[in-house]
Amino acid sequence: MKRLITPAFILAVALLVLAELVARTFFARDFSGRFEYGFDSEAGFAERADGKVELFRAGGRRFRPQTFARKRPDGIFRIFVLGDSVPRGPSSHGAYAWCLGQELEGLGVRAQSLNLAVAGFGVRRCQIVLRKILAYDPSLIILHVDNNEYADDREYRRSQEFKSWHPRHWPMKVYIFRRLYELNLEKLFWMLVPEPIRARFAVSDADAQIAASLDADKIKEWQARIKATTAESVALARRHRVPVLLLTQCRLDPDFPGGLNDNGLDAMAESLTGPGVYHLSMRETLLGAGNFRAYFRDLSGHLKENGHRLLAQAILEILRKQYASLGLAALKEAEPPGAARPESSMTAGKPPAAAAGSPPETQSGEVGLRSFASPAPAPGAPPGRRPDTPE
Repeated sequence: MKRLITPAFILAVALLVLAELVARTFFARDFSGRFEYGFDSEAGFAERADGKVELFRAGGRRFRPQTFARKRPDGIFRIFVLGDSVPRGPSSHGAYAWCLGQELEGLGVRAQSLNLAVAGFGVRRCQIVLRKILAYDPSLIILHVDNNEYADDREYRRSQEFKSWHPRHWPMKVYIFRRLYELNLEKLFWMLVPEPIRARFAVSDADAQIAASLDADKIKEWQARIKATTAESVALARRHRVPVLLLTQCRLDPDFPGGLNDNGLDAMAESLTGPGVYHLSMRETLLGAGNFRAYFRDLSGHLKENGHRLLAQAILEILRKQYASLGLAALKEAEPPGAARPESSMTAGKPPAAAAGSPPETQSGEVGLRSFASPAPAPGAPPGRRPDTPE
């Protein structure tokens, strides 16, 4: 025993403890949900003493940095956009969340459009974020629905791997050891390994994802989960009287009619529409725009900035149709300053008249319809910078 407790051993333990204290003290934000991989409800949210909420790039949820008041100010129409890397956009000001805020402000609406999309998030992790933001008085939630269930499954397994306090998991409770384990798992050290050895022992996550996507039973499992979890998210928002817009993803697919494949998401979202629940089909929007390939950045469904502006215009058309139920009187007659808005090919029913004598909150909370938009692209007009950051 005395041979083990040598000065070198004591020094090594002391250095390890010191490194752990430094990491947890000076890199506290990197610890925020770091090993929950998006399944922690608080990661990325900092509620400050001055009543503001700060979104930050936490270890477990890398939001785009934004700040807003915890309690929504009077007269502000607050929008939260949830989803994966597609709505996250190529940049803060190049995403449709920002473009939509610009459009609304140009029409006289005091809007606050916040982008809470995180790369790789599927329906389960989006729902965790949705539950959190319901406390921040949203006026509208835009839920961008995609098929990221492979990533959700993988990250959920990682979050549960060392959850227990069994003695064999104790080393993984140390931040440095856990990060080294992650680096090895993510193959970040492999550049130091000779190519023949890498080729022999490599296990490709991309290959695993492709294999899973070709498994008919796995696809059915994912589709069922997407529908059930999205339905839960919609019901949760409606219980809080918050309108929801479901924006369904599509991808380039030459073998699919029209060249765009929505993987059944449009039909799923349509089945969920109802009072206060609207639907915008990315596929129908792009098909209606013409030359839809010009809007895509890559084959994975990511859009260029002009594609995000197109979606912002399509969302705006839905809001214009629903101005009464959403409390957006400024959109009743407003047109974009300096330009005539192109005729939209959106098909939508008329909102039912609010019951006479009903409280305004009930009227706005219980009115809804199915909305499918395919507007023409808005030429020019790149999104300008807002005068200040969202508050």
